[in-house]
Parts: sequence; C-alpha cells; structure tokens
Amino acid sequence: MMRGFVLRKEMIFLKYRKADFASCNECYPGTAGFPKSCRTVFPSMTSVVGTHKGNTLSTGRKMDVPKAGMLFNSRASWSQLQTGRSFSTESGLPPHQEVGMPSLSPTMTEGNIARWLKKEGDKISPGEVLCEVETDKATVEMECMEEGYLAKILKGDGSSGIKVGEVIAITVEEEEDVTKFKDYKPAASDSETPKKEPSTPSPPKEEVAREPVSPTETKISKPSTAPTAEGRIFASPLARKIAEEHNVPLLNIKGTGPDGVIVKADIEDYLASHEKEAPAPKVGTATAASIDYADIPHSQIRKVTASRLLLSKQTIPHYYLTVDTCVEKLMELRTQLNSLQEASGGKRISVNDLVIKAAALALRKVPQCNSSWTNDYIRQYHNVNINVAVQTDNGLYVPVIRDTDKKGLSKIADEVKHLAQKAKENSLKPEDYEGGTFTVSNLGGPFGIKQFCAIINPPQAGILAVGSAEKRVVPGTGPDQFKFASFMSVTLSCDHRVIDGAIGAEWLKAFKGYIENPESMLL
Repeated sequence: MMRGFVLRKEMIFLKYRKADFASCNECYPGTAGFPKSCRTVFPSMTSVVGTHKGNTLSTGRKMDVPKAGMLFNSRASWSQLQTGRSFSTESGLPPHQEVGMPSLSPTMTEGNIARWLKKEGDKISPGEVLCEVETDKATVEMECMEEGYLAKILKGDGSSGIKVGEVIAITVEEEEDVTKFKDYKPAASDSETPKKEPSTPSPPKEEVAREPVSPTETKISKPSTAPTAEGRIFASPLARKIAEEHNVPLLNIKGTGPDGVIVKADIEDYLASHEKEAPAPKVGTATAASIDYADIPHSQIRKVTASRLLLSKQTIPHYYLTVDTCVEKLMELRTQLNSLQEASGGKRISVNDLVIKAAALALRKVPQCNSSWTNDYIRQYHNVNINVAVQTDNGLYVPVIRDTDKKGLSKIADEVKHLAQKAKENSLKPEDYEGGTFTVSNLGGPFGIKQFCAIINPPQAGILAVGSAEKRVVPGTGPDQFKFASFMSVTLSCDHRVIDGAIGAEWLKAFKGYIENPESMLL
C-alpha cells in the first residue's frame, strides 16, 4: 500500500510539475498557505489529501516538516505546541487536528493530564484554557490559539506517563464534524510497527521443532550397551523434567524401562522413599511471599529530581567547606524585627530569611561563586537569584527569589512563604523556579539536622546546606569564666571547576561576617 502511495504521488508530480506549477504561484513550497481551490501535495508537507484539477491524492503518512495546526501556549513562558493537521482520507474523516503533549520545560520527556477544562463538543477560542498539564516541575495551564471544537479527548483526567508528542485530543473546525470522531483512535506510529514484526516469526519455528520430540518416549534411541557403560544416563523427557523440579540426581536411580532407561515411575518411587528431601524452589517462594510491601508510583517532580541529582554527582566535582557561625546577635535582631512586624501587621521573619539575605550579600561580595560552568567559558551572573529548597508531598521544589541582594527582609519573607505555599499546591509556574544562580537548603530549623552536605543544583556552582543552631559553652571574659552561645553549622558545596578552595573559603568568610554581625546587612 505504501509502495502504491509513492508511485501515485510521483505520477501526480510528473503530470503537474511543468504545466500547472508554472501557472499557479501559490503551489510552490514555502508559500504561507494553500487555497482551497488548489491543494497540491509537496514532499515536505504533512499527511494531507491534495486535489489539483480533479486529481486526488490520499495519504495517511506524515513527512518531516513543521506541522501546520493549532498552537497552544501556557500563561507561562514555554514553547509553542505543534499539532498535526490532517485532511479527509479514505476513512471518511473530515479535516481535523491531532493535539500532542507539549514540551513545557527543557527537561520534560513526559507529562500528566491534571484535568480538562473543556469537554468534548465544546467550542474553543483563542486565549481559553484547554486543560491543565502536570509537567516534571509544576502544573501549567495550556491555552488555545485558534478557534474550533474539541471533538475527542484521547487522554482523560488523571492520565499519566504521556510521552511528549503523543496525541491527547482531536479538534475540528466545524461543529457538525464532532460526532464523526466518537470512535476515533490515533494511528500507530511507524516506529512501533517494525519492532513487533521481527520478533514474531523466529520463536514459533523453534517451538515447532521441539514439540514433536518431547512427548513421545518411543523415539529415544536405545543404547547398545548398559546405561553407565559410556558414562551417559538415559531417561525419558518426562522423568528428566520431574527430576529437575525436585533436584533428584539421576545417578542414584536405577531405570526399570527398556534397556535400563529411567522412566517416570522410577522418579516417583525415589521421591516416595526420600520424603525428607524438601524441594528448593518452594523454599524461595515461601520466603518471597512472606515479604509485605507497596509500590509507590514516581511523580513527575521525583523523576526529574532523580535525573538531575544523578547528573550532578556524576559530572560535577564536588567539594565541601563547613564553618560554625555564632547566631546570638542574629537571634536578637530577629526578635527586634518581629516586634516591629507584629506592630505593623507584617509577617514574621524567620532565621532562614536572614540566612538567604546573608547568602545573597556574600554572593554580591564574592561574585565568582555566583557563576556556572560551560565547556567554553565560566558564566558569571550579575543578578543574584536564590533558589530555596522546599519539601512537599510530591517531592522537592526549588522556587527562586529574584534579585535577593536588593530586597528587604520583609519582602524576602513574603516571597518565600508565598512560593512555598504554591509549591505545596503544585501550582508553580516556570518563572517561579527558573533562572536561579545559587541555592539554599535548610534542614536545621524544620528538622533539627546538625550538619549535612547538599548536592549542587545544575548548572549552578554552589549550594549552602544550613544546619540547626545549638547551645555551646564558650570562654568568657575572665580566665575562669564561661558562658553559653548559640552556634549554627553551614556547609558550602562547590563545583571545583568554577570555585577554587580559596574562593569558597572567602565566600564563607563573608557569609559568616553577615551572620555574626547582622546589622551590617542593613548598610
């Protein structure tokens, strides 16, 4: 059928290449559109039905070019969705468009349909939200860019693991065409067909050759000497099978069949006389059955987090620097600031907000740490955008606080709380997490972790792991005097390709200075 399609297409081209193409400028490839009166098929087009002077070419095959069709975009800054436009074929389907799963982030390979906001048969207009797509990082609204009708939803609410480009819906231009797609199913891709064909013919041939021999015992060749004369043991296929299942050594069994061949009855007699031997396979089965467990499906954010962290540990040469910072003055300043916030009706400032501000100011002071590695150069950023690690039930999110070094503590506190809430609701937009230059991860305040080493978030060159504050005994002013003070351990993970040891130490020195003298952050 494909061969016939190719020949038929070539015949049409030969017939119209000189005469009709020269008289119709709109038929040349590269034109903006094709009028209804002249839909000539070009090799670079997707599958269409072309008509030219009464000749019709039908095809169901897609070609390698940009597909015309409905474009979707989210209210965030993600790339346009390309869909395939198909015209009437021998199946009787009217002109329609196949809407594929879009790629909404650079790391996205598959996505989930959270819910459809339009139903089958609904009219769709530019700017309206068609559905909500759960990507590897967030849930994003998908907007329609052309008018039409939603004819068929192929992936309903809650559909998961949909590959990028896989068809999720069908749209049509005319309302009366909606009912014609009630039983529509997308055609299987060409790449899937050859994978199944080669695997089918070979296995049956081997099975056919083996089956006639195994059930009959009469075809077994009879030895000219005793079974043990040549060191071989003769047994029927059924007897060998039972012996293998029960781990019975055939050397210990005397055959009672013709010429001493071991038969089924010999194996059964041996098992009856050796009941104390337990079959090995049953022991393993019982052990496996006694294990109780539950399989938890991967969420999209866990998949992308796993791949990025694996990439980070395999390709980035990590090293770690740890320092203890005295937070006595920081705690006193926080108490004073929160008193002012409560009086003015503002939100309370956390220790983590002060840490984020100190990290941003240290990056401005030591800009070498506000960089990322490429094969050709080191990119040093002029903006200080801090990603803040937030743990949720779905996985780990890192929303970004932009221009952190230029914002006040009250503004930072508001943004952190707002973005953390959006992360827990799985409603972050791409602009809420993209473009960070450094990351802060705090397991001390929420969980009481004393000290830990974090994994760098590519393509960044550093991440700060913040531990908990604890009381320690320190020397006082006198020779025999002691006092208590609160200390907090922080560990800087560095990409050694970008941040040398001395540069990392210099950054920690600046950070410690802001923490131990927090009033300097206000200058």
